[in-house]
Amino acid sequence: MSRHNNKRLFIIPLLKEVIEMKVKLLVVTAIFFLPFCREPVERQVSTVNSLINTSHLDALYEEINVEGKSMGIIHIYSDFPDYNWLGDDDEGIACIDDAARAVIFYLEYYKASADQSSIQKAKRLLEFLFYMQSDNGFFYNFIFEDYSINKDHKNSFAEPNWWSWRAMWALSEGYSVFKDIDNPFAELIFSYLSKAVNATKQTISNEDRFDSANGISFPTWLPGGSAGDQASVLILALLNYLQDEKDTVVENYVNKLCDGILCMQKGDSATIPYYAFLSWQNIWHAYGNSQSYSILKASKFLDRKDLVVAALNEINYFYDYLIQEKHLSSFSLGIENDHYKIIAEEKFSQIAYNLRPMIYSCLEAFRMTNDSIYAIKAGEIALWFLGKNIANEQVYFPQNGICYDGINSENDINKNSGAESTIEALLSLQQIENISITRNKLLKIISKN
Repeated sequence: MSRHNNKRLFIIPLLKEVIEMKVKLLVVTAIFFLPFCREPVERQVSTVNSLINTSHLDALYEEINVEGKSMGIIHIYSDFPDYNWLGDDDEGIACIDDAARAVIFYLEYYKASADQSSIQKAKRLLEFLFYMQSDNGFFYNFIFEDYSINKDHKNSFAEPNWWSWRAMWALSEGYSVFKDIDNPFAELIFSYLSKAVNATKQTISNEDRFDSANGISFPTWLPGGSAGDQASVLILALLNYLQDEKDTVVENYVNKLCDGILCMQKGDSATIPYYAFLSWQNIWHAYGNSQSYSILKASKFLDRKDLVVAALNEINYFYDYLIQEKHLSSFSLGIENDHYKIIAEEKFSQIAYNLRPMIYSCLEAFRMTNDSIYAIKAGEIALWFLGKNIANEQVYFPQNGICYDGINSENDINKNSGAESTIEALLSLQQIENISITRNKLLKIISKN
């Protein structure tokens, strides 16, 4: 698992790729069921009708007791070949980042299947989020093996950063589900969410200031000084909050965050980087680049067509560029002779967290436009999990729910399967399964190999 805290048009016919996949995916059904962690758990059995298998994620889940309070955690690391739990001396054994991801997955799984064990896990994980909230309203990230909070690691400070936004997103999703099935618990969730929202309000800057790096202009009012990627997660949380709370300050802030994201979009249909939304300053990275998804969601609430246009431009042009290039990990943008130029580029590592934001964006575009080209593109991107990638190797296995931690090179696969990769793969395929166009394509590939 990787921990991330810093910061023209190519239409590829899916049918052709499916034919090629028949050759590439010879190993799909040969995967054996790998042993899991030290404690036996009840595992969901995957069927031929689903891409989703919760077995490995369930094996990473553990219920703990802290000062008399029961809560759930997701163990961060799990290494090949035995996939036992692993901790880290500096970070700890579990974190908000992965608990929040798992909350969102289990809530969606419950909504689709009414599976009681999933809603129970979501509840226990939300209680872990409660435990990790600081008095200042933000969230610590890691806990140690003795369940004490890691307050000293640079990626665990209770501050306005990735893990706080993810916690808020998970809380907001939890509230929307539990208010219909357990109202007292929903009200408890909302109290923690409101505390985080109030803390976030204190960070709002009303200045429309810009800075630049390598000639690339960026707005400084986004989280982290220019982090459009962080803003995309925060927007999702605040949009959910606004569904139940009239708050003009928050609504204006969501508008301002969207404005900032638009300022981070560079290039056009014929010019690098083809309408890509930069992640931070002059840098684009694939992980967490959810801007198109977030502003599509925001466009409906804010009634802003400019957000739809901007998101569809990135999906139509930049995503096709990435598919043509067999995906990138990151690049830096500069200016040369008044033209944009990629001044540094990395192709690896490629991880599930790189692909999930693209799949979410494409499927949201499909839901908004009803244009099947976006569903087909989501399916094209999702084929990365099943072997249509630069290494020509399958990285997600429906037989056991394992997703490898990434592709390090054309000839090197990281076969560990930590929480981030596991959950990001499941979130991706969970959305794929909601759309028959994409679901049926991928299931056919699995069943024929």
